[in-house]
Amino acid sequence: MKWALVALFTVHGLIHLMGPAKAFGWAELPQLAQPISRVGGVLWLGAAIGLLATAAGLGLSHRYWWVVGLAAVICSQVVILSSWSDAKFGTVANLVLLVVVAWGFMSRGPLGLEAEYRADVAARLADVPETPVLRESDLASLPEPVRRYVRTSGAVGRPIAHHVRAVWRGRIRSGPDDPWMTFSAEQWNFVSEPARFFLMRARRGGLPVDVYHAFEDGEASMRVRLLSTFPLVDASGPEFTRAETVTILNELALLSPSALASSPDIRWEPVDDHAARAHYRVGGVEVGAVLRFEDGELVDFVSDDRLAASADGTDFVPRRWSTPVGDYREVDGLRLMSRGEGRWHTSSGSYAYIELELLDLEVNGGV
Repeated sequence: MKWALVALFTVHGLIHLMGPAKAFGWAELPQLAQPISRVGGVLWLGAAIGLLATAAGLGLSHRYWWVVGLAAVICSQVVILSSWSDAKFGTVANLVLLVVVAWGFMSRGPLGLEAEYRADVAARLADVPETPVLRESDLASLPEPVRRYVRTSGAVGRPIAHHVRAVWRGRIRSGPDDPWMTFSAEQWNFVSEPARFFLMRARRGGLPVDVYHAFEDGEASMRVRLLSTFPLVDASGPEFTRAETVTILNELALLSPSALASSPDIRWEPVDDHAARAHYRVGGVEVGAVLRFEDGELVDFVSDDRLAASADGTDFVPRRWSTPVGDYREVDGLRLMSRGEGRWHTSSGSYAYIELELLDLEVNGGV
């Protein structure tokens, strides 16, 4: 859909080049019967440039492409009105493009979930404290497999994570028989607070869907909007907060191994040479998980405390949840997983509902 819209803006912009060609005598254009002045030719050229710039901005997913698009559509309609008998059918294209620009405003403008996401993150980056360096002695109280993992990750000798930014791509589905939806996502996790802000852009039936998870002040919420405008899900409440608390513990383990040694909110219980149980408390909510390791790498995370939500986010069912991960590589100086999946386990078996690839990660960085 995106590239079809890019093509529409591009073609509409190229057609507008007929205006300056007529005005300045660059070409014979008998289909344009009305004369176009040189001033009019400049306006036609401005509309063409604006429409082509909008196509480029949309194609590159620039945050403010819709601003240029609105100006370009207005300019386009002004010159069409000045040559109505020759160009009136361009109004149809402008009406379509105006709807696209309106979607861009809702998606990237001040009323969208992205604007809220960026404001939430910026508020916490306004005052970032210096964090101490994680030392080998800080690992002494950890179960041996956790100690090996933190050491293998390269976290020892580096500042303890205060916040982490991660960029993902992948695919997601609601159930084992549902079609996959591709997505891209960005998130910021603030370790000690804790806070988590996760913005996903997916596609459902070819239409864009925005998803925003927020965890702050001990409460979690999730909102889903079709075309950045129409609400599909608005989930919150104690059960959802409990589910998201498990997610935060999971991401502490996957994305900021130093937190496993430094967080006072995690209590460890040894299981065997390849596993340990973590108990994590946020406010009045405590959740647990078993972390499994092989050769100094975390390979799975299993919890019975993460609830599965219904399609509308209003009902929750207890269900085992796991996140097998692998393909370790160096990211921002740390050796971390680069691929993983989330799995639900039911009485009839297990299935992956999300598959992710870590594209980028930054620890203690800025915007």
